[in-house]
Amino acid sequence: MLLTVSTVKDSVDNVAFFVAANLASGVDHMFVFLDAPAEPEQRDVAASLAGHPHVTCIPTTRRDWWREERPHGLNVRQRTNAGWVRSVLEPFTWAEWLFHVDGDEVACLDRAALAAVPPGVDAVWLPPWEAVSEWQPDGDRPRRFKRLLDEADLTLLQVLGRIPEATNQAYFHGHVMGKSGVRPASGSGLTLHDAVAPDGTRLERHEDPRLKVLHYDAPSGEEFVRKWTALAQAGPARYRASRAPVAKALRTLVGRDLPDDVRAKYLREVYEATTRDDVETLGELGLLEGADPTAPATAVAPRRLEPADAERLAARVAELSDVPKGPYLVDDKPAEQPAGRREQLRRLARRG
Repeated sequence: MLLTVSTVKDSVDNVAFFVAANLASGVDHMFVFLDAPAEPEQRDVAASLAGHPHVTCIPTTRRDWWREERPHGLNVRQRTNAGWVRSVLEPFTWAEWLFHVDGDEVACLDRAALAAVPPGVDAVWLPPWEAVSEWQPDGDRPRRFKRLLDEADLTLLQVLGRIPEATNQAYFHGHVMGKSGVRPASGSGLTLHDAVAPDGTRLERHEDPRLKVLHYDAPSGEEFVRKWTALAQAGPARYRASRAPVAKALRTLVGRDLPDDVRAKYLREVYEATTRDDVETLGELGLLEGADPTAPATAVAPRRLEPADAERLAARVAELSDVPKGPYLVDDKPAEQPAGRREQLRRLARRG
């Protein structure tokens, strides 16, 4: 079984797509933590996932889940929830891989690729494909994606004036680090992007071109506004240095007491200045990839837990739900990197 863990605060429609797309892309079972379960729309999300055979939905209430010790930072809550799920799954031999993805991401998994991971390797990497961003895209979901580029293509875009510098950080609006998966039985943990050994060091991750994560960072102007409004209310979060000024400006706009039309005007101006992609140019240069995770032609059917395994999983979830969650936090502070990991980071730096 291939599993994911996510901490979300989103609309019913977006969560429905998120679940359907992941389950059509190779994921068998999903742990979905609701980050703001008391809000009315989140109750609707919980109701929509109730009884889903491929989803374990957990409302993270302050009293019952966090035991009045809810971390203030969203990143901390995400890493704690991921660590808890990894511990829940550790004794189950059917839990082969666990991936930490956000609510706007789709883990595209390939069973043959994962079966080819050497037995002594406990972590894999999902490189990011980022959905192009347009104010009003055609269709309900984007089907064109940006991949990480090499130095030559990045320099071309810089010279053409499409990006300010020849780096993937300038090209992507969201993260360039991708996501990770670990074998739950290994004891390895998951941060937002990395896989961490029990001693705290970052693990070398297996790479395969058949594995990736689709990131719907800001596929439309409407989603850009919705996302940043939600983030502004979710508590502190960390952003890479190049994106931090944008995050700060958006938090200021969202939090300031302004007329709705004025706020909307300047939110769009920030979007146009920082996030909209020149899709025509990227397409003409052959830099975009096509992907539609819910297309019937490519969708795969998720495997379903055997009834006895489902019962044992539910019992363990119930058992570990009533304990303090702090010990499950996986630290993501920089640690000494293994030689292979250092070389991987150097390659990423050269690409952006």
